[in-house]
Amino acid sequence: MGEHHWAYLNLGSNIQPERNLPKALKLLSEYGEILKVSNVWESEAVGTEGPNYLNACAKFKSRFTQTGLKDKVISPIEEQVGRKRSEDKYAPRTIDIDMVLFDERPVNNDFWKLAFVVIPLAEIYPEYRNPETGETVSEIATRLRQEVWLETRRGVIS
Repeated sequence: MGEHHWAYLNLGSNIQPERNLPKALKLLSEYGEILKVSNVWESEAVGTEGPNYLNACAKFKSRFTQTGLKDKVISPIEEQVGRKRSEDKYAPRTIDIDMVLFDERPVNNDFWKLAFVVIPLAEIYPEYRNPETGETVSEIATRLRQEVWLETRRGVIS
């Protein structure tokens, strides 16, 4: 059948995250293989007042193309876990799954500035280099850790 693709996914939740992060990972495993998962990191909500977020990064192997992964896996899982989209892009959410890297390429270069994405990614892919700056994810994470509060949350994902 088709070739395999590798994606690094950032999962985040600030509505019942202790329930919704493991549920999203379980659903994701029905569509491919989860090869690695970072620790869960707690961070303050960005752009709005609201509960703190819990985020984790997962390395995911599947046969889906980038578009197929978004349309046939990520969006349905977000819907199944109760994600309601609104005008407010910072509104609290049950789950948010973002593709960070797909087949070694950044999906969106904005993530390099986001500690809640870079720090979990650095745990499972520290040597990946920003194609524009040459910095490793580990180097960027070290810098962001000094600028933003994040704390490891144990026991959320087993």
